[in-house]
Amino acid sequence: MSITIKDEQGIQGMRLAGRLASEVLDFLTPHVQAGVTTNALDQLAHDYITQVQQAIPAPLNYAPNGYNPYPKSICTSINHQVCHGIPNDKVLKKGDILNIDITVIKNGWHGDTSRMFVVGEGSIAAKRLCAMTYEAMWHGIVKVKPGARLGDIGHAIQLFAEGLGFSVVREFCGHGIGQVFHEEPQVLHYGKPGTLEELRAGMTFTIEPMMNAGKRDIRETGDGWTIVTRDHSLSAQWEHTILVTPTGYEVLTLSEGSPPLPSFVTTSSC
Repeated sequence: MSITIKDEQGIQGMRLAGRLASEVLDFLTPHVQAGVTTNALDQLAHDYITQVQQAIPAPLNYAPNGYNPYPKSICTSINHQVCHGIPNDKVLKKGDILNIDITVIKNGWHGDTSRMFVVGEGSIAAKRLCAMTYEAMWHGIVKVKPGARLGDIGHAIQLFAEGLGFSVVREFCGHGIGQVFHEEPQVLHYGKPGTLEELRAGMTFTIEPMMNAGKRDIRETGDGWTIVTRDHSLSAQWEHTILVTPTGYEVLTLSEGSPPLPSFVTTSSC
């Protein structure tokens, strides 16, 4: 397994890219309303990334092996869509839940983050799923420190999610990130503590659990990208890019508009 360890210059590059990715979500937040299309959100994000931030939207034309090039600049996954939803002309409705996934490239470095949005008031069940998925991500983040194992992260997320009656998607996971969009290691959101790769200072990777209100089974739709729950239950996802520091972790994808930390988290950097 070839994991890149970032030096101080690389860490500074990752900090900038991460903050910019989060600021795209800040910029989009007031536009996420009933009646808007995800295509409109994509265009707003594309223009902001390319013109204001002078950066590159990493998803646009991204084509890993076996995939057609991704046609948009952001991913927008609605309701039972788990991930990789392609923006289109369908309008958002009151009560929809929406994940917006942003990855920017700035000076060759990638920043990757996503947030959930509830359109209008939303049902109690939908809001609970979104809130608990956010907390699940943080249960994983706080396990990050040198000497810990990737299995510690996955176990903490799985234990929390399944304890609430939710299921964790297993086919998609977090990933190493740096000058490459997706690199080693894979960061599973389930597992056993004390297993898998040992964390070392300078590693950067995403933690991005996908939690379903129903069963964990998923399927791919005909567009070759969008993943949905097989039982049509709601799905939520949050994502941060994390740096392993000499003493713990640093969340790289924070900005002024980021949601507050959960009550059990004392710091975004330690």
